Amino acid sequence: MFSEITQDRWRRFKGIRRAYISLLILSGAFFLSIFSEVIANDKPVFIYHEGQAYFPLVAFYPGREFGQPFDEEADYPKLRYDDDFRERAFWLSTPIPHSPNSANLDMEGTPPYGPNISRGHWLGTDRLGRDLFSRLLYGFRLCMLFSLTLMVISAFLGVVIGGVQGYLGGKTDIVMQRLIEIWSALPFLYVVILIGSIYGRNFAVLIFVMSLFSWIGLSYYMRGEFLKMRDQTYVRVARALGFSGPRIFFRQILPNALTPVITILPFTLIGGIGSLTALDFLGFGLPPPTPSWGELLQQGLEVIREHPRITVMTTIALFNTLMLATFIGEGVREVFDPRSRQRVE
Repeated sequence: MFSEITQDRWRRFKGIRRAYISLLILSGAFFLSIFSEVIANDKPVFIYHEGQAYFPLVAFYPGREFGQPFDEEADYPKLRYDDDFRERAFWLSTPIPHSPNSANLDMEGTPPYGPNISRGHWLGTDRLGRDLFSRLLYGFRLCMLFSLTLMVISAFLGVVIGGVQGYLGGKTDIVMQRLIEIWSALPFLYVVILIGSIYGRNFAVLIFVMSLFSWIGLSYYMRGEFLKMRDQTYVRVARALGFSGPRIFFRQILPNALTPVITILPFTLIGGIGSLTALDFLGFGLPPPTPSWGELLQQGLEVIREHPRITVMTTIALFNTLMLATFIGEGVREVFDPRSRQRVE
């Protein structure tokens, strides 16, 4: 299925233990975070009440089904601490019985609350009484989805634009390069503020704005690779055989020019996570109450003397994610470097 070169590179990557273990940990954590609703949710997985089975995670049930005086969705957090109801019903909760946006304000004192295992707050709460672990978990999923989406879009735009520049060369290359230089000089933060004020702040808008700039660095590498390969012997032979321009571009040159893309992509992932966190920290990212690491850092700094736990836990999560992605990037770069055959331990 895969070429010998690809299989050899995979074997070498597995031999770089730090990078391979980091890939397993990060991909495993991301896979688990996809099912965050099953891990952290104030809705129970299963309720058996008065001879009836309910599955609140996947279905809507009005409060009247459980004796509450309204037709809106049942207030599951209130039912959880209703001793009379719990005596008459079998209840199966998620491991963390709290959603990231649900505030728990019925504990003693004022939030942020410290860890309370009996109530399911493993790491305590934030300043609004929302479970900290739940917000970190959902925030991790959001960071990874945002960064992976941005990485794919950046790779596509960088390959196409940089490749076209290098393949065509001449005046086309010069004009496109000058336009890219002008575009890259635009102040990114001002563009974010302007577009956000017009169209609102949400996941799609932020991806769109970030994609306008994130491809530029990769396009430089692809331009250089295509400029170098466009006059190679095998490309000249393809032209002499009458191959079309798109076929030469995608079938002959592109597979041999992908090394910069593959080696840069892990660091693009790191940049996406850092950018989203920074924008959320400054208040220009995703709108509240979206679970966000940047928003948690901003919260934590406001109460860092009295409650350093919020800042410390968020920083640990961010640091570990970036560290694992960096190890993966270093391993990939080592594998694709033809001058290096040494194993990185």
